[in-house]
Amino acid sequence: MPLVVSAPAKVNLFLHVTGRRDDGYHTLESLFALVDLADTITLEAREDGAILRSNDVPGVPEDDDLAVRAARALQRASGMRRGVSISVEKAIPMGAGLGGGSSDAASTLFALNRLWSLALPRSALIELGATLGADVPFFLFGEPALARGIGEQLTAMTLPTTFLALAFPDAQVATGAIFAAPELTRSTPSAKIEVFSEGYGRNDLAGATCTRHPAVASALAELTRVSPQARMTGSGACVFAPFAREVDARSAARGLPAELTVRVVRTLARHPLAAFA
Repeated sequence: MPLVVSAPAKVNLFLHVTGRRDDGYHTLESLFALVDLADTITLEAREDGAILRSNDVPGVPEDDDLAVRAARALQRASGMRRGVSISVEKAIPMGAGLGGGSSDAASTLFALNRLWSLALPRSALIELGATLGADVPFFLFGEPALARGIGEQLTAMTLPTTFLALAFPDAQVATGAIFAAPELTRSTPSAKIEVFSEGYGRNDLAGATCTRHPAVASALAELTRVSPQARMTGSGACVFAPFAREVDARSAARGLPAELTVRVVRTLARHPLAAFA
């Protein structure tokens, strides 16, 4: 019997680059929130030990797919002899800064923990997830979080339900190129407290992304016109504006240019698969 699960997107309500380590990794401080825009993953156990993707994902070779890589990593780590067929139905745009691939990996780990009857604790899944990508531990953490370090230091946060007008410019952003940008701010002071006022912070990556992707700059300008709190998530390309009421988010969305793809989503208090570990 196939197991069908969701893989929700994330937004960075703010993202500050606080430094750069000797190994080249950047240290960050970011407030992560899950939202109800989600990919759908279907998993079916196999007895032959093979781990295969059963559908095509344009632009993502099977061996590069984080869901497939997560399944193979878990199989190796657990000594599991069973395999799985994985189908990934994408709803989260790639290169948007919404963590779609990382979320697919996390939901695959959650789902296989149940499908293969492994009963691994969440801490073990998070440790494995950290080997797959910087955002994977957050999705396995399963609730809004303040991230520090290179994203691995997570502190649970309580956030009010917020409605976001997401705008998707016609661009895919390569995260590595943005972090390598010479003009990137890398010295934002760390917050001394963990209570953030409405509209706190910014996205330190936005300047470098907007310089290299005019479509992102244009979308951010349009969204700023309807909300002073508009900002970019991750390294882009998606930009968003937060609202306390859904009606206000939808009104803002209607005020954006027709050629700009827009979607209204809400934040989630808990990952839908949190009970799987």
